[in-house]
Amino acid sequence: MSESPRSPALVIGEALIDIVDRGDGSGPLRHVGGSPLNVAFGLGRLGIPTVFATEYGDDADGAAITAHLAGAGVAVVRTAGGARRTATARARIQADGSAVYDFDIDWTLRHPPTVGDASVVHVGSIGALRAPGAEGVLALVESLDEGVLVTFDPNVRPALMPPQAESRALVERYAARAAVVKLSDEDAEWLYPGEAGTAARRLLAAGARLVAVTHGAAGSELHTATHRVGVPVRATNAVDTIGAGDSYMSGLIAAIVERVGIDAALSGTLTVQQLAEIGRIASSSSSLTVARAGAMPPTAVELASALTAA
Repeated sequence: MSESPRSPALVIGEALIDIVDRGDGSGPLRHVGGSPLNVAFGLGRLGIPTVFATEYGDDADGAAITAHLAGAGVAVVRTAGGARRTATARARIQADGSAVYDFDIDWTLRHPPTVGDASVVHVGSIGALRAPGAEGVLALVESLDEGVLVTFDPNVRPALMPPQAESRALVERYAARAAVVKLSDEDAEWLYPGEAGTAARRLLAAGARLVAVTHGAAGSELHTATHRVGVPVRATNAVDTIGAGDSYMSGLIAAIVERVGIDAALSGTLTVQQLAEIGRIASSSSSLTVARAGAMPPTAVELASALTAA
């Protein structure tokens, strides 16, 4: 197993290059991406010491990923040795700013990271649900000490994940150990077709303590066993939505760590006021990201300024 530096947060999952076609004749642009990478990068930008366990190639795209993460102070553990190439996702930007993706990715997790003294472990998306690497991620999550806060975002990519029923079972198995689960309304509809409104209740029943469901421009909802809190979106001029959900996730994790405490999240005793506060922080983090191209989440200073101005 690879040795991870000591850090409050460990993120495990895919790293890739988003090749973005805006359809305006300007040609494709390349951005570092991948949902777990974006969460790790967002946590680093918010001042949370973070280790990111991932795999990518020793090529120009891999060098770009290394430099990008270093810019946020994120330490990297390579889990697959010298991968042959760095994964890519071709994103076509639609008229409303949303992105449609085509992926070229393998995920193996040949050398799982050592958790060390991490107090938060985040997993999600392709890294958590695509075989063969997902098997190692799930085994690691299920082996963790109960005092470690696990956070999870399925960030559904149907073409890269098991069939619907199998993916749903995997998501609920992660929720049995993850105190915090975040998913979009689109994720909920794919996992529970025709019953998306029951997703939060089902994941809480599976074992989660807090479930956040995002609804794009319509805001988000935070659910616990005893409370449901609606969170509005901070008004902004959207450039694109790349990384919006990931910035919400990193903002949510940072808010839990810095504002309400890991123990409160683990126990499921968050109050309405605490839920509203961490939801406001997560939403503001997401809104700041969609106001600029690519997955560029806010720094701690930028987020603090936005929260003060709101």
